[in-house]
Amino acid sequence: MKKTFNIAGPCHPAEHYMLSAQERCEGLLELIEKKHYFVIHAGRQSGKTTLLLELTQRLNEQGDYYALYCSLESVQGITESEKGIPAILRVMKTQCKFHQHLSKYPFADQVNEADFNTVLREALTYFCQSLDKPLVIFFDEVDCLSNGTMISFLRQLRDGYVNRYDIPFVQSVALVGMRNIRDYKGKIREERETLGSASPFNIVSENLTLRNFNQEEIKRLYAQHTEQTGQLFPPQFIDTVYDNTQGQPWLVNAIANEIVVKMLNNEFSHLIQLEQIDKAIQTIIKRRDTHIDSLMERLTEARVQRILEPVILGESNGYSVLDDDYQYVLDLGLLREVSGHILPANSIYADVIIRTLNSQSQMAMKDKGFPLEAPAYIKENLSLIHI
Repeated sequence: MKKTFNIAGPCHPAEHYMLSAQERCEGLLELIEKKHYFVIHAGRQSGKTTLLLELTQRLNEQGDYYALYCSLESVQGITESEKGIPAILRVMKTQCKFHQHLSKYPFADQVNEADFNTVLREALTYFCQSLDKPLVIFFDEVDCLSNGTMISFLRQLRDGYVNRYDIPFVQSVALVGMRNIRDYKGKIREERETLGSASPFNIVSENLTLRNFNQEEIKRLYAQHTEQTGQLFPPQFIDTVYDNTQGQPWLVNAIANEIVVKMLNNEFSHLIQLEQIDKAIQTIIKRRDTHIDSLMERLTEARVQRILEPVILGESNGYSVLDDDYQYVLDLGLLREVSGHILPANSIYADVIIRTLNSQSQMAMKDKGFPLEAPAYIKENLSLIHI
């Protein structure tokens, strides 16, 4: 089977052109060795799940730990802890059942799911007690949890963490999602409320992010296609892709896939042209692929609009690092800071942001009988003038 550029889901070495995601998030093995609990956050489709699957396989093959990957996406929307915690246990039980090394060990058989405020901690304690190696868990899509489920989940992890030198518990835990852990607080309590002195957030030692590709990494990724097919990318192709994407992994793959598969129909004898990049970008935007559609959905959030609109209009004087909305937009990968300036994360996102935020005002003008004119920062072909 020939490899392809991946634009859906995690990468698999046998199926996709890919680079090790561990290169873009260093120091993880040291954190695990030191028994730390930590957060990894990055924007949508940046390689988080690929990273976790890589780490899980690597740790299990090395043999010093049992590593368990567990996605909490199916628990989204379950706000009550009496329903959410048993749902998390069921997800973990399924993962253990089909785990190459952990399937022989019983998980959660000794606990009563009705005791939802303690059952997760107890299940992990009994499970770790039965193992002959330390356990490492990667919880993916943690920001799907909210309200009571989130509070109880973190509290039980904290309880196990604090007492783990006397009572068996997980050696290292990674909480992974689009948001930094500070933003979880905003989802589960109002400003005036408190979680008490034993905050479930104070066990996290590091907040890490997964950086984008650099130009050399894009070159190495595309070189895998050339090696497999003989199809060359023209001079300046890498630089132009990087200029438009700033190395965002999904965009890097999507542009190449659009040209190779859609425009050239996998005819590898056909030459790739530099000017095809802009056409591919416009097609991806107009088609509203899932990645772009998800971005547009974020732009409907009031807290996102509050930050983005002044940036796009050139009226932003910067934001405090204590501004939760600003940090939230950074965490989502919508903005970047360059030499003290705040910019859209890349020109493609800027194009989508402007089209989306401008659409409502355009429609309002149309309803009132005003002629629609493209704003000054949009070129005739609807691509973005450099911001």
